[in-house]
Order: sequence, then structure tokens, then C-alpha cells
Amino acid sequence: MNKPQNFFHLHLVSDATGETLLAAGRAASAQYKHTRAIEHIYPLVRTEKQLIKVFEDIEEQPGIVLYTIVDQHLAAIVDKRCAELGLPCVSVLEPVLTVFQSYLGEPAGRRVGAQHVLDAEYFRRIEALNFTMEHDDGQLPADIEQADIVLIGISRTSKTPTSIYLANRGIKTANVPIVLGVPIPDSLVTAQSPLIVGLVASAERISQVRQNRLLGSTVGFEAQDYVDRATIAEELAYARQICSRHGWPMIDVTRRSIEETAAAIVALRNKTR
Repeated sequence: MNKPQNFFHLHLVSDATGETLLAAGRAASAQYKHTRAIEHIYPLVRTEKQLIKVFEDIEEQPGIVLYTIVDQHLAAIVDKRCAELGLPCVSVLEPVLTVFQSYLGEPAGRRVGAQHVLDAEYFRRIEALNFTMEHDDGQLPADIEQADIVLIGISRTSKTPTSIYLANRGIKTANVPIVLGVPIPDSLVTAQSPLIVGLVASAERISQVRQNRLLGSTVGFEAQDYVDRATIAEELAYARQICSRHGWPMIDVTRRSIEETAAAIVALRNKTR
């Protein structure tokens, strides 16, 4: 018998974008199979006036409060108000800063939004994103040599979202579709610099994803073949054959999230450097 799902309010208060909190909150929530968090995100909270408005919302829908606020005065207000309301409250960043301070022997600079500074690393990510968008789905194959990573695979193996995720980490990623019976670009075969990785999945999984996709009306498009598992198995066999022939590693994405696939690709890249 399926256990009914419970809900709780999760309040995420940040003096920056809230990305760190969101990742931490979702990672913790994922451990509770029958409980779902209703997320309330409050980014760019940097004044007492803003905190007052935040706690008006929290009082209306009480729950767990997570925060990343480097200003110690504002952080103390959060702790005090949560204690008054009898709500659990955790500073996600403070324990980490304490460890850093202990090891490095100096206090943190307490700079709001320091991780989002417009430095060389930031512009490297922007360059990678631009490159990845320009080289999505086999576009500009002559430029493949400029990529850090090239993802190949049949339709619906998560090439594009994985490419974008990697690009957001500053890794220039191109992706090239493999189509049954169609030769891959010569530039891919002769490429020396990029790591080329094949993405595969089970025929059943790909069929499910394709069925959920809004199918187009392209002339000659066979919807039945597109979701047929036997046809998909042929496509996968062709993709595996190509990767094996050229010695390119393959990753099965059947049960992997985009983040897990990207982590596996980065690990491969680190090994081959």
C-alpha cells in the first residue's frame, strides 16, 4: 500500500541568489521519500526591512528555515525570530566558514555574494555557454576541435541539457547526434583535443522519453519508428559500434540525473588529462 505523501514548508533566506540554499535544501529533502517540501525562496535579503517582510510570510506558513546570510547582525535577527516562533533554523554556510577559519587561521571576509564576482572565471563560463549553444545538435562541426568535451548519442539521451550543465561549469561542450546509418562528421573522427563521450540508455527508457515528447510534423517523419523499441535498439547498437570503433568511452544515462552524468564526464576528463 502506498504511503500518503506529507508536505512541509521550507523557507530559504539568502543575501545572494539562493542557489546554495536551494541545492542543500533539495539534497536533504530528497532523503524523505514520503515527504515533499513546499519551497519558499527569498533571495537578495540584505536589510532588516527585508527580513521583516520575510518573517511575515514565514509566520503565515511556518516550517524549516535555512539561510545563508554573511552579515552577522542580520543572521542574529534570523536566529532570534526563529527562536521566538519556535521554528528550526540552520545557517547552512556558518559551519563551513568555521572550519575554514580554524584551518586557515583567519576569519572570513564576510563579503555578500562573493561567489558571483565578475572575474575571469565568470567570463570563462559565459564563453563556454555561448560556445555550447552555438554547437548544439551537431551545429558548426568544423569547430569541434575547439571544444573541451563532445557528447554524442542518439536522440533523447540528454545530450543538450548535459552540455549546458557542463558549460555552466566553464567547460566548452559540443554535442553531435548519431542517426542510424548516417556517418558521423569527419571532424569528429579526426579531433585530437576534446574528450569525446558517447551517451547511451536503455531502449525502454528512450522510448518513454520520446513518447512524452511533442512530435513534429516533418515530412517523412515516422513517429512509430521513433518510439519503437526494436528500432531504438538498432540505433543504440549503431552508436555503441561507433564508440567502440574509435575507443570513445560511453556512459549509460538510464538511471542517472543530468548532474550525475556530468560528474561522471568530468571524472573521465580528469583521468585523461
